[in-house]
Amino acid sequence: MANNTYIGVDLGTSAVKLLLVEKTGKIVNSVSVPYPVNIPKPNFSEQDPTLWWSATKSGLKKLLSKVNKSSVKGISFSGQMHGLVMLDQHDQVIRPCILWNDGRSQKETDALNKNAKKLNALTGNIAFPGFTAPKIMWVKKHEPQNFKKIKKIMLPKDYILNQFTHRFVTDYSDAAGTLLLDVKNKKWSKEMLKIVGIKEKQLPKILESYDVVSKIQPSVARELGLSPNVMIVTGGADNAIAAIGTATTTHQACNISLGTSGTLLIALDAYHAGNTLPIHSFNHANGKYYLMGCILSAASAYSWWSNVSQGKVTDNVSLNLKNDIYFLPYLTGERCPYNDPNATGAFFNLKSNTTRFDMSLAVLEGVAFALRDCLEIARKMGIKINSTTICGGGAKSKIWPTIIANALNVDVKLINADEGPGLGAAILAMVANHEYKNINDATKHIVKISKVIKRDKKLLAYYQKKYQTYHKLYPLLQKI
Repeated sequence: MANNTYIGVDLGTSAVKLLLVEKTGKIVNSVSVPYPVNIPKPNFSEQDPTLWWSATKSGLKKLLSKVNKSSVKGISFSGQMHGLVMLDQHDQVIRPCILWNDGRSQKETDALNKNAKKLNALTGNIAFPGFTAPKIMWVKKHEPQNFKKIKKIMLPKDYILNQFTHRFVTDYSDAAGTLLLDVKNKKWSKEMLKIVGIKEKQLPKILESYDVVSKIQPSVARELGLSPNVMIVTGGADNAIAAIGTATTTHQACNISLGTSGTLLIALDAYHAGNTLPIHSFNHANGKYYLMGCILSAASAYSWWSNVSQGKVTDNVSLNLKNDIYFLPYLTGERCPYNDPNATGAFFNLKSNTTRFDMSLAVLEGVAFALRDCLEIARKMGIKINSTTICGGGAKSKIWPTIIANALNVDVKLINADEGPGLGAAILAMVANHEYKNINDATKHIVKISKVIKRDKKLLAYYQKKYQTYHKLYPLLQKI
């Protein structure tokens, strides 16, 4: 008899990645299907949701092409956060999804933040242009004809959920990133809906990330060759699901994700508001809470510099305690700690003998320092972090985790699988199917630490000093 298998669908910004996973956490197969991001104007970022569904279906067919399809028992999801998907009365997409990294709603964000204390009391957060609520306000003002058509408002992974089940649902971790949720009390905020100008019936029903939504739609099951008894499980926001896939579920456990953007996530047993600080207070996929700082350019800064320097010189970079080049990684603005979509990147201290390798190292250091900015906010809130796991494409770098360990003054734990969001989604499907008692039981058996990078005294002293200079640079640029 074949082992039961579970599928994790990770709906990212540039591609959907699908994992087929056994109960033990063994990855049977993985497939990635890319799709484009449309940038119609500067600071705009959009995607056609129908591309997500086409890519997901084609990816699943490839994923399952050489395996026993009858072994698949459940499917769950991880999705890019904040994106605004709007459907009309016929369940048709009204306009392209406005993505998380779209900065067009700055004026709406500023208007919301004029009463930041009230906003935080209602939602646990302040406003950012990436959040869903300011996007809805932008559509109401600039595209009133589209606003009037809205029957359903969804987040990206909820659109895929809807295609699998015909159910109009979301989960708490994704709902928290809309700025429409009362995070503390886990319900839609009636006052926020009034401020934005929508009604609760336009928003999905909220489930826990580990809840079963329904069985797969028979027509979809037939198309994919799956059993009609496959369970579709809610899933959640990519960062919360990555936290499941890295076992970041216990109080004050920390995970750093080095994807397109970078995040520093701290799991908490109880609600902890960030007040008016630029750090997110969200609901966790395990039913509890977390704090998160987000930087908008992480591995994307790495990729940008590799392209600009005409070769992946970053692959050959080594640590250099005499490198005095600085890099601000604000290539697409910045969220934490500055909440400034107009922030720009910069190199500092370039000289005639500066090499590409010096600049490559500075890029890696600059991203690490940006993450340090996020951690410092949490530390000021009284949260003590001495170690972190790490995931995402950047975690595969030979030296980046070492830089992060010393720049942030934490030990960095590498894990046996670097498929955080996809694996986390598969784990949720396992738990919903009763393969494990709960999420902590599952992660204890599946997620293992493969290596711990300890802090080095010399590197620690070097990076603590260099960070102090780095932290002064953004305010200098603001004066120009």
